[in-house]
Amino acid sequence: MSRPPVPTCVRHPDRPTGLACTRCGRPACPDCLRPAAVGQHCVDCVRRDRADVRPVRTVAGARAGAGVPVVTYGLIAVNVLVYLITAAQAGSVMDNYRGSALFRSWVLVPRIVADGEWFRLIGSGFLHYGVIHLLLNMFALYLTGVFLERVLGVARFACVYGISLLGGSAAVMLLGAPTTATAGASGAVFGLFGAVAVALFRLRQNPTQMLVLIGINVIMTFSISGISLWGHLGGLATGTLCALALLFAPEWLRAGTPQRASLLGWLGLGAVTAVCLAMIAAATVTLADQPPVRLIGAGPAATAPR
Repeated sequence: MSRPPVPTCVRHPDRPTGLACTRCGRPACPDCLRPAAVGQHCVDCVRRDRADVRPVRTVAGARAGAGVPVVTYGLIAVNVLVYLITAAQAGSVMDNYRGSALFRSWVLVPRIVADGEWFRLIGSGFLHYGVIHLLLNMFALYLTGVFLERVLGVARFACVYGISLLGGSAAVMLLGAPTTATAGASGAVFGLFGAVAVALFRLRQNPTQMLVLIGINVIMTFSISGISLWGHLGGLATGTLCALALLFAPEWLRAGTPQRASLLGWLGLGAVTAVCLAMIAAATVTLADQPPVRLIGAGPAATAPR
C-alpha cells in the first residue's frame, strides 16, 4: 500500500510540511507562517490583510494620528531664531527693532512693498517688536497649532498658516496706512483662531471658548492703539475661509468620494490665495501714485505690531 504524497510548502516546493495556513488552507513551511489570533497565517495572507487596511483619516482627509506637530514646532523655532538675530543686530532684547538690518529689510511698509519688495509680505510675519510680542504670539501659535495640525494634517495646516499670513499682509496693503511699518505673526495666528473655531464646529465640539477668545482679541485690537487692525482682521478672515474650504465646502458641494473632497479642499485654498493676491495687486496699483518712502529705523511713520 503506497503512502499519500506529503504536502509541500506553496512557496518552497522542496520543503515537505504538515502545516497549513488557517485562513487559506494552503500548506506552508514554518518559515512562511506567522502567528495569528486563531492559528497561523501564511505570509501571503498577512500581506493581503495589510494592503486591505485603509488608514484612518481626519475630517480634512489627512492621516489620523498623534504624531509630533512638526510644522508648529518648526514655525516657533523660526520665529525665535529670527528674533534672536534681530536682537543681536540691535544689541537689545527689548528694542530689537532699532538698529537691526534684518528687521529693516523685512518689516511690512505698503508703499515700499509696492516698489517690488514682495518678500516683506511674508518676512514681516516672522518679526516681532520686543520679547513680549514674541512670547504672546508663540504661545498662541502653540495652543492652536498643536490641535489644528493634527486635525488638518501637516501640508494643509502649513498652507492655512501661510495663507493666513498672506491674507493679513494683503489687508494691510489694501486698507492700512501706506507708510506704517507692520510686523508680527498675529495675522497668521488670528487665522488659526478662525480655523480652530471652524474645526470645532465640524467636529461637533463646543466652540464657545474659542469664540470668546476671538471676541476678546478683536475687542483688544480695536481698543489698543498701535496694533495692526487690518493685519488681525485680514488674517482672521483668511484663516476662517481656508478652514471652511477644507472642512465644509466638500460636503456643501457633495464631493461624493474622499479623492474629490480632497481636490475641492485644495481648490478652495487656491481660491483664497488668489483673492489675497488680487488684493495685493489692487493695493500696488493704488500705492504706485504715492510718493516714495525712505525707511529709517523700524519704520518711516509709525509701527504696528500684529
